[in-house]
This record gives sequence, C-alpha cells and structure tokens, in this order.
Amino acid sequence: MTEHKARKRFGQNFLHDRQVIDRLVAAIAPKAGDNMVEIGPGQGALTAPLLEAVASLHAIELDRDLFAMLQTRFAGGKLDLYSADALHFDFAALAEGRPLRVVGNLPYNISTPLLFHLFGFRQHIADMHFMLQQEVVDRLAAEPGNKSWGRLGIMAQYYCRVEKLFTVPPGAFKPPPKVMSAIVRLTPEPPEVNADNPAFFADVVRASFAQRRKTLRNNLKALLPTEQLDKLQQDLTLRPEQLSVADYVRLSNRIGELQG
Repeated sequence: MTEHKARKRFGQNFLHDRQVIDRLVAAIAPKAGDNMVEIGPGQGALTAPLLEAVASLHAIELDRDLFAMLQTRFAGGKLDLYSADALHFDFAALAEGRPLRVVGNLPYNISTPLLFHLFGFRQHIADMHFMLQQEVVDRLAAEPGNKSWGRLGIMAQYYCRVEKLFTVPPGAFKPPPKVMSAIVRLTPEPPEVNADNPAFFADVVRASFAQRRKTLRNNLKALLPTEQLDKLQQDLTLRPEQLSVADYVRLSNRIGELQG
C-alpha cells in the first residue's frame, strides 16, 4: 500500500509518536461499553488502540483515500466507518440512548467551527478529548482577564467543564506542524447561570468582542440604543475580557429584557 500524502486542504498532520498516543489513550480511559466516536481517524494511529479497548467504534473520515485505507486495514472488525464531513454530521444519530464519548486529532483549520457544531449536540455527549493547536486550547481554558479570554472560551465554558491536559510537540506528527499542540478534555455540564435565550447569549458575546480594544459601552451600542445602556446594571467602562461567563449570561438576559 502506498503511503498517503498529507493534504493541506484537509489540515492533515498524522500523529505517530507512540508515547503521545499511549498518554492520550490513558487520558481518554476507554472502556468496553463506551459509545465512542473518533473524528478524523486519519491513518488509524489512535483508532487501533481504541479498538483494543471498546466493543465498537464509530469513526468519521472526510478524505476518501484514507476512508478506503481504513476500510481495508480494519476490515471485518469493530469499526463503524462513515465517509462524511464532521462539520455537518448528525451526532445525535449515533447516540441511540447512550451518551457519546468523542475523540479526535482535529484539523486546525476547522477546529473552532467544529467545536461549536458539537456544542449543539452536548445533551448526547458524555465527554470529548481533542488534540488541538495549543493556542486554541489556551483560549478554551482561559480565565477572565487573561489575554486569551474571548468568545471561544466563554461559549465553551458555558456548555462544558474545560481541562487542558498536556502539550504535544510538532515532532509527534508527520508532517510536523509549525505550532505546538495540546490535549483538552471537554465535559458537558449545566451552566452556573442559565441564559434565557442561549442563541441570543451567543450574539451578545459575539457583539461584546467585536472590537476587543473597545469598552463594553462601545461594543454594545450595536444591540441597544445609547439611552438604554445605563439600565444594564453593568460597568460598561470595562473591556470585554474582564467579564466572566456568568457576567455575560446576566448581561444577555438583561439586554433581552430591555429589548422586550
């Protein structure tokens, strides 16, 4: 079988370091009864050890050549393989009453939209373990006041508990990326404060970070007329990175009330 050449348009960097793979599998801690889903199995570096631990494994692969290679490598086994784009995949269809455990070495070029897509299926997901660009993991796990704190971290932490587990050097991949990677665990859980309208909450967070260097007052003018801004019961001289997740939930609920 000829070696598959990594394709830039799919953001492919194949994990090959045995120590990193073993450490990642240990962090996932797969069990026989798990309803496991792997996004982007690639050449099967993580797929093989997962199949040793679970009774069956769902895997979603967009690259048709890799799909064919995986079909051949794991023929007659426990792999349930889908040729599909994870960005448009209906993960609820795999749940069948059992919460999903989602894993993957995610292509950096689609990681953020894919995370937002998965948040939409959070009620079907027990946990997620992903290899991502370290900068993305730092944004996911950031805290208010940190330069990495922004829309991604706020939305992720509204829906999930976020844990940065460990970093991975470029040499663990073929071809090696130009950046460090990291492993993150996302565990869906109820939010500290509930948003009256989660979609509107997301809109408020997006508007608040439209211009990071501006104050909340400047950014929120897009949502409320100036005369109503002072009714928000929020210090609007702050910059967007200074508010917590709960602050943004309360802010969005209050703006929603003022909008009627």
